[in-house]
Parts: sequence; structure tokens; C-alpha cells
Amino acid sequence: MIVRIKNSHSALDQEVVRAFLNVMRGHVPLLKKSPTMPIQPSDVWVGMAWDWALTSPFLAEISHLNPVFIRTPSILGHELAGVITALGYGTTGLSIGQRVFGLTDWFRDGTLAEYVAVESRNLAPLPGNVDFTVGASLPISGLTAWQGLFQHGRLQAGQTVLAHGAAGAVGSIVTQLAREAGAYVIGTGRAADRQRALDFGANEFVDLENDTLEDVGGVDLLFDVIGGDVQGRSAALIRAGGTLVTAVGPTDIRPADGLAVDFVVEADRAQLSEIVSRARDGRLRTNIGKVSSLGNAVATFNSTERRAGKTVIRVLP
Repeated sequence: MIVRIKNSHSALDQEVVRAFLNVMRGHVPLLKKSPTMPIQPSDVWVGMAWDWALTSPFLAEISHLNPVFIRTPSILGHELAGVITALGYGTTGLSIGQRVFGLTDWFRDGTLAEYVAVESRNLAPLPGNVDFTVGASLPISGLTAWQGLFQHGRLQAGQTVLAHGAAGAVGSIVTQLAREAGAYVIGTGRAADRQRALDFGANEFVDLENDTLEDVGGVDLLFDVIGGDVQGRSAALIRAGGTLVTAVGPTDIRPADGLAVDFVVEADRAQLSEIVSRARDGRLRTNIGKVSSLGNAVATFNSTERRAGKTVIRVLP
């Protein structure tokens, strides 16, 4: 989400804000008035101009959690970019009026609202020469790619990475970061994704519907965002000592002589800063698809069209 505020002192005086709410489980979310979220110690208030960048249906970001934790009513969205309008007691490292980007905790109200309270450690400064739209599109995709490759996958120069969904929001960043780190990247996807994946830096591409996956040979790191049968077939390609990293939930699949890691992305200011510095100097290109307004969010979230890249919601004009 991108945030920008017209009056940097009005947030705490407002009793309600426009927000995108999941009112009842299984029902279409609604755009309506919602009480403002209280600011806690170490929180900051952020005024929103752009909001949640998504790649999947509106509950996908918490689909791996037990449904009992899906609270209603709740404000959807987790990624954001905007301007700080107020600071909670004890907040350090950030200031009022500062441009920031990041993500909210999974169990707090989200970012599809005109103002949002966020724990300050979940945010990083957004450089002035990085557009709010770009900032909103980076947190989850960028952190997922970074943590999967370097924190969990322990990627080294000279290794081979099999990156599923290489033309997607996460896969395109996986491809770029892995190439920068000196890896050889084999991207996968549909036939229509081939050129886009190659443009993001994949050394070669496998069409999962028409090519033979097993022909790629051995790989050191499998970065999976698909799961299912494709994950199982891919795991068989991992060399001894290699790693399967998946962001689609727990898996029983294990490489014959390697590790399997499933993880949920976590906010990290230092990693966010590394990612945005690459976007600022051109080493990293974002994969943004449709940009929509908060007023059109219901139609955007419920579109049946296949999404190319991330969809970003603009909260304030």
C-alpha cells in the first residue's frame, strides 16, 4: 500500500476512516467507514495514498493460517507506502512527515484504509526518488524473495536456482536477486510468461505445460511458489546438500539428500532497505500490473482475470 496524507496533523483527530473491510467470512469485502486503529507504544500513524499490492484473492495472504484466526470484521491488506503523521510513545528511528514503506503484522488490522497504525520496526524509509507505487509493491514480494534465497536458502554464487513463477510478483524478484548474487537461474511458468521471465533475467525458461521439467538437470536451490505435483517433481531435481524453499505452506516433500524449508515472510527494516536501494539504482525492477483506486477495490479484488504482476490500490487521490 502507498500512503500519502493531505493534512499531517489530522489523523489522530479522526474517529473513523474509509477502509476495505472483510465483514463476514466467505462474503465479498466492503468499502465502508471503520473506527480508527489505536496507536500503541512504538507504533506510528501512516496516512495512506497507495495500498495493498496483491497477486491473489483477497484472503490469500493469510490462507496458510488456521481459519479461526481470520477475524471479522477486519481491514484487509498488509503492504503499504506512505507518510508518517504521528508517533507512539517510545518510537525511535522514524519521524513525522517521513516517507516510509513496509508491512503490518499479520494479526492486526491491515492497510486498505486512509490511515493505518503500524509497529515502527515493520517500516523502512522510502527514498524520495522512489515512487510510492513502487514502494507499495515491494515489501512482501521483496522480503519473500530475499529471505527465501539468502536467509533460508543460503544461496551462493555459482549455484543453480529453479525459480517457479519467474514472471510473477515474487518470482521476478527471486530471479533478479539470484542473478545479482551470481546464480544461474532457470525460470518456470506458462508459455505466455517466457519472454517476461527472460526479461527479468532468467538464464533459461521451462514452460510447465509443454516442456519437460526434468530436462533441466540438477539444481542447488528450488524456490517454490506453486506447491502440489510441480513441487514434488521439482524436489527430485535438487542436488545433494541442496534446499527446497517454499512460500506456499508446510510440505511433506523432502529432497533426497537436502533440506526443505517453508516459511512465512517477516518484516525486517534492514532487508527492506537493501531491497529498496536496488529499486532506486535500477538493479531491481518491480513487477506492477494494475493500479486501482480504493473506490474500485471491490471490483478489482473480485476480478476473474489472470493478474500479471502486482495490483496496487491507491487509497488517497
